Amino acid sequence: MAPIGIKDVARHAGVSVGTVSNVLNRPALVSAETGVRVRRAIDELGFVRNDAARQLRVGHSTTIGLVVLDIGNPFFAEIARGAEDA
Repeated sequence: MAPIGIKDVARHAGVSVGTVSNVLNRPALVSAETGVRVRRAIDELGFVRNDAARQLRVGHSTTIGLVVLDIGNPFFAEIARGAEDA
């Protein structure tokens, strides 16, 4: 079964994809009644936002990667821990 997407939520709530996006990202632009209807659809369908897909779409991310030669080496483990803490 494919994961529930924003289009599924829009269809279930009887609104446009843009309205669902506004509820998620700019809720002040949506009437209270519509916001409740969309959030109810999100809950009923079990929609979970895919942050990785969202970051690809907007073109930036807050995720970083770290490559080390040997994570078992205490020196590299400390470097990784410092990066994680920061």
